[in-house]
Amino acid sequence: MKRLNELYKIDSDIEIKGVSVNSNDVNEGDIFVCIKGSKVDRHDFVKDAVKNGAVAIVAKRMIDEGVPCVVVDNPNDEVIPLSRKVYGYPDEKLKMYAVTGTDGKTSVATITSELIGTDKCGYIGTNGRSCKAFKRGTDNTTPAPNKLYKYLDEFCESGCESVCMEASSEAMLQGRLDALRYDCIGMTNITSEHLNSHKTLENYVDCKKKIMTLTKDNGYCILNKDDDYYKEVREVCTRGVLTYGMDKDNDLQILDYKIRPDKTDIRFRYKEVIYDIESPLLGKFNVYNLACAMLMCLSQGYEIESLINNIQNLYVDGRLDIIRLGQDFTVMVDYAHTPNGISCLLDFVKTLEHNRIITVIGQAGERDSQKRKIVGEVVARNSDIAIFCYEDPRSEDPKEIIKMMCENIQDLNNYEMIVDRSEAIKHAIDIARTGDIVLVLGKGNETYQKLKDRVIYFNDVEEAVKSLKERLNKIAV
Repeated sequence: MKRLNELYKIDSDIEIKGVSVNSNDVNEGDIFVCIKGSKVDRHDFVKDAVKNGAVAIVAKRMIDEGVPCVVVDNPNDEVIPLSRKVYGYPDEKLKMYAVTGTDGKTSVATITSELIGTDKCGYIGTNGRSCKAFKRGTDNTTPAPNKLYKYLDEFCESGCESVCMEASSEAMLQGRLDALRYDCIGMTNITSEHLNSHKTLENYVDCKKKIMTLTKDNGYCILNKDDDYYKEVREVCTRGVLTYGMDKDNDLQILDYKIRPDKTDIRFRYKEVIYDIESPLLGKFNVYNLACAMLMCLSQGYEIESLINNIQNLYVDGRLDIIRLGQDFTVMVDYAHTPNGISCLLDFVKTLEHNRIITVIGQAGERDSQKRKIVGEVVARNSDIAIFCYEDPRSEDPKEIIKMMCENIQDLNNYEMIVDRSEAIKHAIDIARTGDIVLVLGKGNETYQKLKDRVIYFNDVEEAVKSLKERLNKIAV
């Protein structure tokens, strides 16, 4: 915490406990920064911010609401430096890891944290923020700067020495990462995504490349040499670079892997030594995710033997969550939502012993509309039954989104449209037969759905469990 006169040249020593840019998020003792966006000007909400506990204001003009007001040229430019000061420069106290890429960010960031040890390394990303001491939510994959520095301070207070966070391209585009410098940044892969924000694939790739330039002078970039964009990304990496992949010229080589029903056997080569590893994470994509996370840790001096000892306990929330309640078919919930991520997951599932694959999925509103028909086609042509439903429709009509998902599959008759997601999940479980695999994709263990006029609580895992219990109870009766 800081005094206001330690932050600005102003005659007030009022104690500042935090930084807020949204009047609804203000806590008692916060300083409220009147940022201006394309749609909202926070100057219009100062009265609400003070009512909710703000004790000082940063604004472009003098505002008299009974609390000190600091006038600056551009309040938007104040958020990052102010947050760093108020929360005591937590990014300088922690060893900083970041993971970027289209798919696998959550898995790699979680795995890295768990390999190091959650008592020492925190996690920030799609699954919230967590360490051994706590587990809490976040608003975004990469939080807004005022919240991000608050979260980093929380990790410092909890005794963590490092943090591994997901770094999204949208966060880079919006300047949320501008002041951060990382000891290590890992790249998973790049495929077309977030074109609603970036407009073109070239712009999207450029944002990913810029993230890789945020290493400290002695930092490392960890690159997937098997990715199509490896060479392009490698050109911007001016610090240390380590690579992983199948070829022998990688620093961490994937020699071989065999996917079993409950584990994956992997053979790695590192520094000319071959290691045979059993991983609880399933699928080829998780072989690459583990390789990336291991190399991130190895770049910072961790011994490979200690990392291997921690592999057996790995778990990534919302990624291939298998629900077992004694039924004679399999139910899986996964976060996969990009065309590449869904395709890789279905390729893996098809290798498992199964009767039919039944997939429940939707596509988000106010996001890249061009990928909807691609996802619909990937799912329908790789599943025995596809069930399309809503998924965070926001202001869009979910029926129209689903229609777009079906544009390329008019020649097929293996799909259904059930708009309500809860009903879609229930239907998939009700029609499952012995040996089937039911996949619920797109949200993982997230706990919300964003509708047109509100955000509701919704969790795919809980919905699947509820529907499964109802089916099993009917059978028992």
